[in-house]
Amino acid sequence: MSEELNCTNCNESLRGCKFIRVENNPHCLACYDRLHTNTCQECKQIIYHNTKELFYENRYYHTHCLRCFRCDCLLADKPFTSQGEKLVCSDCYCNEFSSKCSACDKIVMPGSKILEYDGSTWHEDCFMCHGCAKPIGAEAFIPDENYYYCVPCYEGRFAPQCSHCKKALTKGGVSYKDEVWHKECFLCTGCKAPLAGQPFTSQGESPYCVKCFSTMYAKKCAGCNTAITGFGDGKYVSFEDRQWHQPCFKCSRCSVSLVGSGFFPDRGQILCADCNNDD
Repeated sequence: MSEELNCTNCNESLRGCKFIRVENNPHCLACYDRLHTNTCQECKQIIYHNTKELFYENRYYHTHCLRCFRCDCLLADKPFTSQGEKLVCSDCYCNEFSSKCSACDKIVMPGSKILEYDGSTWHEDCFMCHGCAKPIGAEAFIPDENYYYCVPCYEGRFAPQCSHCKKALTKGGVSYKDEVWHKECFLCTGCKAPLAGQPFTSQGESPYCVKCFSTMYAKKCAGCNTAITGFGDGKYVSFEDRQWHQPCFKCSRCSVSLVGSGFFPDRGQILCADCNNDD
């Protein structure tokens, strides 16, 4: 004799009847529909075992319930997307939600390559350099008012040229005596060390680092015999053919500061009033 076959849930005999196994357990159709079918997201009704079921983003639909919430067209065989909990066909989405290309004024279709900048949108092939009219694509570009330029066109048309290498200066550089340099091109005339971000001075039209200027051009302090460069304690006192850093301008005998005070030259020395009176 054959083994008795009953529904796992209601225990009704399944002999001669259609049934569905769930995890190898047989169920009559009524029990299967009641226990294991999904509910349609749209109409909230059961999707019976003999009904085609559609699935999208963890939600289930009858075929006739999967519709665009704008135009009500069936979506089973059409491309579509979602707006929150609502489904929308590609045509409605494009008409109501997609951006228009700033160049050709046509809709930028979902999934196509686009470029966005400063609130505007372009098809990739429509975003062109205003100079050479070639698509910029994903390359670097430079905006100028309402126009956009590829880097070579912008450099050739607008960018100032470095006074040293004569190449375009497109970002931060150094300005000196109404001329511009790349930071790496602004060098000491003497030792060729970079001067950007460093103290420097000039002799005529040529810039020099402090060391080179001190060695080549600076006057020597009569007090400490080091260069008077104009940096740090830059103020100095000059008398006849001699110069002193202000901190070095002292009485040769008692070392009191003579800055702003009367002093008396005595051969190679300078004296305060008290020391001069002692003579």
